[in-house]
Amino acid sequence: MQVLRHFGVLCLMALPNVTPAQNTQEAPLSVIDWLGEKPKVIPKTAVVAKPGEAPVATSALPPVVTVTPLGEGSPRAIGLVPPSVTGLPLDIWQGSETVAIARLLDQLPDLHLPAARSLLYTLLLAEATAPQTAAKQGDLLALARVKALMEAGALDPALSLIEQAGVATSPDHFALWMQISLLLGVEDRACQLLTGKPYLSSDYGVRILCAARAGKWDNAALTLGSAQALQLLAEADLALLDRFLNPDLFEGMPPLPVPRKMDPLTFRMFEAIGEPLPTRTLPPAYAVADLRDIAGWKAQLDAAERLTRIGALPDNRFLGIYTDREAAASGGIWDRVEALQRFDTALGTRNVDAISKTLGPAWRAMQEAELEVNFATLYAEPLQQIALEGGSAAFRDRIILLSPLYESVGLGDAASPEMTFLVTIARGETPGSVPDMPQAAGIASAFTQPTPRVALINAAQNGQLGASILNSIALLEEGARGDTAALRDGLSTLRALGLEDIARRASLQVLLLERG
Repeated sequence: MQVLRHFGVLCLMALPNVTPAQNTQEAPLSVIDWLGEKPKVIPKTAVVAKPGEAPVATSALPPVVTVTPLGEGSPRAIGLVPPSVTGLPLDIWQGSETVAIARLLDQLPDLHLPAARSLLYTLLLAEATAPQTAAKQGDLLALARVKALMEAGALDPALSLIEQAGVATSPDHFALWMQISLLLGVEDRACQLLTGKPYLSSDYGVRILCAARAGKWDNAALTLGSAQALQLLAEADLALLDRFLNPDLFEGMPPLPVPRKMDPLTFRMFEAIGEPLPTRTLPPAYAVADLRDIAGWKAQLDAAERLTRIGALPDNRFLGIYTDREAAASGGIWDRVEALQRFDTALGTRNVDAISKTLGPAWRAMQEAELEVNFATLYAEPLQQIALEGGSAAFRDRIILLSPLYESVGLGDAASPEMTFLVTIARGETPGSVPDMPQAAGIASAFTQPTPRVALINAAQNGQLGASILNSIALLEEGARGDTAALRDGLSTLRALGLEDIARRASLQVLLLERG
């Protein structure tokens, strides 16, 4: 498996611990035994054969015969994170149809709630076997998972996952591998494989690029000529490839028009001819190109904010880019950079006054960029160690509630009804009253009178846990956007499935994050 270059899977995803928290007043709802309990070990009595004794049957029943279709073995587990980390079993997809899983992934709304995105990444990266209802179910499921990661901008884990699945398994696998490689700028390995196995791709653009990368310019020119003569490519693609192979002929010519529909090969070709395209209006996967050192710091900052916001960039790497140098101007992102850097410096000095003074501006900057959870994750632990007082301490506690340390927040003697409710939810306890907070009533009902979706629970018990989680993610996102019933049902279902940590963190995020 390829080592992730800039993408620590465990850091990037902030993968949630899906086992229920242990400090609740009563055990969280759980209908999936393996998520809530450890299996009991039944001691076995060893049977020792006597020396020289002939083999004797222990039963008159015929032996159990396992039947497997020729050419197929046991299903291979595909994934980057083992069950010991995710808490999810290997057979989360066993009762589902791959086509149905791919459809669920395609139909997911844009996820704005960090807890929902984190759960989706956990599901996509989890080591799991594919359904066995057809010979190629495993291949199709791997492709669906890789596509979902790619569309979310998580290119490094997508690359590792497709390589684990086998890039030469089919032309579809190779095409997806090539697309990801082009976006990451590491297409040389894909081109080398294509040289030895040309049947993997019939894309003339890819063949021309790979021939040129290998220094076979005559072959590249011949392929381009054939494509032109046979009209195998669109005029815009032919013009772009022509400039790539013959830059001297087009020196001084006006730039090519930007195509309405973008693909990784076209994006890389524009960069190769010296006309790089801005990524702001392109899908998130293209923003990864701006993280390279060849991009300006402003472009790196924009890409870092965008990718961190959707969970596709590790928090530590975001912080590294944000604190790489001093702000070059003022306004917009530069003000956010300066505010975060001042707070980071103050925290390093452990000066209470300096921290109290810079914490508010830094938090408001992160709210503007919708990076509150990332900020909380980065700074919750060091903030806990600072003896802040009064309003600063209460402010810090609200920030910590958005971090993985949410359960550690305590209640003071004069805690407000809002803080009492927040801490109660953080502990997984039953709230005694509901404060005047957006969505508080729906969240409270999920902990007092839960209403899990029966169809999703039944599906999970019948081998369709992965599909049930995907449907729960969709419910959670609908709820975060204002649908109280969907929020109540989504949280209740997650708790019933044993995903207590996600349910609590999602509840706190809905209550604390200010989204327009």
